Amino acid sequence: MKQVAAGVTQLQIQRFVNLYFVETGRAGEWVLVDTGLPGSDKDIIAAANKLFYPGTHPEAIILTHGHMDHSGSVQALAEHWKVPVLAHPLEMPFLTARAVYPAADPTVENGGSLAFVARFFPPQSFQLSDYVQAFPTDSEEVPYLPGWRWVHVPGHAPGQLALFRESDRTLLGADAFATANHESVPKLLLQVPEISVAGAPFNYDWQQVRESVRKLAALRPAAIGCGHGPVITGPKATQGLQHLADNFPMPTKGRYVQQPARLDANGVASVPPAPSDPLRTKLAILGAALGAMAAAAYFIKKQKTHQQNAYPTTEPDGPRHERTGEVIRH
Repeated sequence: MKQVAAGVTQLQIQRFVNLYFVETGRAGEWVLVDTGLPGSDKDIIAAANKLFYPGTHPEAIILTHGHMDHSGSVQALAEHWKVPVLAHPLEMPFLTARAVYPAADPTVENGGSLAFVARFFPPQSFQLSDYVQAFPTDSEEVPYLPGWRWVHVPGHAPGQLALFRESDRTLLGADAFATANHESVPKLLLQVPEISVAGAPFNYDWQQVRESVRKLAALRPAAIGCGHGPVITGPKATQGLQHLADNFPMPTKGRYVQQPARLDANGVASVPPAPSDPLRTKLAILGAALGAMAAAAYFIKKQKTHQQNAYPTTEPDGPRHERTGEVIRH
């Protein structure tokens, strides 16, 4: 666990995704921001017990958005702690199985290693109707967290939230951007600090992504924790995010570059057609070729086995001794 700022602690799950324990300012009270990948609940509970006290529980769980690496353990934790789960209203269709997030775009320019992996991601939709409730949007204040305000940062997910504490300019940026190079899985796993675009293959509206980065850079954060990457503090945080905003690497190719997916309160209204994916075609051809080779190898092996079984055997030269099996000579 690493401290982002006073009362804000980052827990990294499987060297890939982060979640946050945020203290409310009242003794022993805290809120969990995001829940990591599926199956992370025991590690999260153990970390909370160590950070606070055995048997502790949050006042609530706040989801920055509903993607699997942020909401993956929410059901298990909600059942264990019996606490409310909050998400922006625009995330609710995807968290209550009424809609599926726009498909990932493995063809996006500069998608890096993540674009390759994205080809194998299943469609994302979750049935959490019994656990999640809509985040109140009639005020900028964050429920259960005095002194914090939420910022709507769509583009990666329609109801994505960032959380900001004005008093010390602490920012929890979700996946509006990353603090490690998201184009490189090795750099991400090694947690090399670098403020960069987050999750390019999963960004469905690039104009919104850029505007969200600019919106957060204008806050001049002094301490940053995101969904992916290490904690960054001081001038590197402020200047690094401003540099990304000023030099945003807008891709020139990709499914959602020229025409974004259109999302509304009911989920996905429309998506642009998927471009051809040469690598997917090559993988399909390779898979077919390997399948044919495996079938041929099996057929040849079967034929050899059949020939061996049919090979004539030598009859004995005469009757054999009942006990020894030796041929009886006359």
